[in-house]
Amino acid sequence: MFNKILIANRGEIAARIIRTCKGLNIPSVAIYSDADEQSPYVRMADEAHGIGGTRVHESYLNMDKIIQTAKDTGADAVHPGYGLLSENPEFARRCNEEGLTFIGPSPSAIEKMGSKIEARKTMKAAGVPVIPGTEAPVSSSDEAIQMANKIGYPVMLKASAGGGGIGMQVVYNDDELQKAFESNSRRAQNFFGDGTMYLEKKIENAHHVEIQILADQHGNVIHLFERECSIQRRHQKVIEEAPSPLLIEETREKMGEAAKRAAKAIQYSNAGTIEFLVDEDQNFYFLEMNTRLQVEHPVTEEITGVDLVEQQIKIAAGEKLSIKQNDLQINGHAIEARVYAEDPTTFFPSPGTISALSLPEGEKIRHEMGVEKGYTVTPFYDPMIAKLIVTGHNREEAINVLEHALKDYHVEGIKTNLPFVQQVVQSEAFKKGITRTSFVDDYLKQTK
Repeated sequence: MFNKILIANRGEIAARIIRTCKGLNIPSVAIYSDADEQSPYVRMADEAHGIGGTRVHESYLNMDKIIQTAKDTGADAVHPGYGLLSENPEFARRCNEEGLTFIGPSPSAIEKMGSKIEARKTMKAAGVPVIPGTEAPVSSSDEAIQMANKIGYPVMLKASAGGGGIGMQVVYNDDELQKAFESNSRRAQNFFGDGTMYLEKKIENAHHVEIQILADQHGNVIHLFERECSIQRRHQKVIEEAPSPLLIEETREKMGEAAKRAAKAIQYSNAGTIEFLVDEDQNFYFLEMNTRLQVEHPVTEEITGVDLVEQQIKIAAGEKLSIKQNDLQINGHAIEARVYAEDPTTFFPSPGTISALSLPEGEKIRHEMGVEKGYTVTPFYDPMIAKLIVTGHNREEAINVLEHALKDYHVEGIKTNLPFVQQVVQSEAFKKGITRTSFVDDYLKQTK
């Protein structure tokens, strides 16, 4: 097992990883930017070191500083969390070259899934259903229009290197595609250094359902069932739950087996997520693979009793999976609501100082926090500040717990999305499990 782990991240996910390190009796090293010096996770770690700067490229994306800090502190492993450098194959490779274990998949696995076009090809070859679309990069708007007419509108215009909805747009005709192609390609180039675009058929009334997998370095792969992640705004998830209210058991088993095939096809190791779109007839299609821990991992932990961060660490240390597929079963229901420092009507970030903070309590309530009273939310990072996770014996009970918890959740000094989350959770559509990817747009239209 590792002697010391450096956490190359910040906020609530850094705090989450530190907790598991403490449980495994492994000393943890936190890093912090100038803006994060007073953050709660900094105090939680066994030691913490400033890496300067405020913006991410000066600090949390500065590979040289992070790797040097790991070496200076005697850490022998690095946990990247999610976001930032977690899916950067160069960072994973550099960690390995410097004698540090990267707690995640191999650089080659990250690269194979980093290109959405290559990922589609790999999954198709592995017998995983993929959405009809282009099999090669689309080089111009004219070519895109030609291909879209073959596929059939509406189509999704997507950036091959994209994520978080950046460079993505639904288009319904030639004129829309003509206008969208250049702007989205340019945006993808600015964000990812790669403006390559491709097209996929838009699956109408789709659900966004993902399968959590764990794979060790000895060829063993298991899935830990699914998460429903359809409630999104601007392609960013807001509410996630496990299990999905859509899936029947037969579909669940088929998707789990497909996810395991996907992992084996790239010789994957560590925690990963295979994301699918599922239509109302239970047909499912590969969307992408996230080669890291997901923000919404707690709902899987709650229904399976498996600490995914602990498993990540043990797998990276070379241990075999101690969990067999037959050992796993779904116990109850879990829902996660992401708490963002943002205006609930515009979804624009809302930086400022938290003057008061009161959290709901109860045995069926779990918090993942990156803030506290007196904490200043800066404009430099992602506006997600916390996660509220609730459980119940079934979905109805979990929703009831969540409704009451949201009423007791109070943040002052900044705006948050909590009023919006309350409206969604109280809606009849959500309670009935009508959680398609269009849910937020449809819901907003109904309430304007």
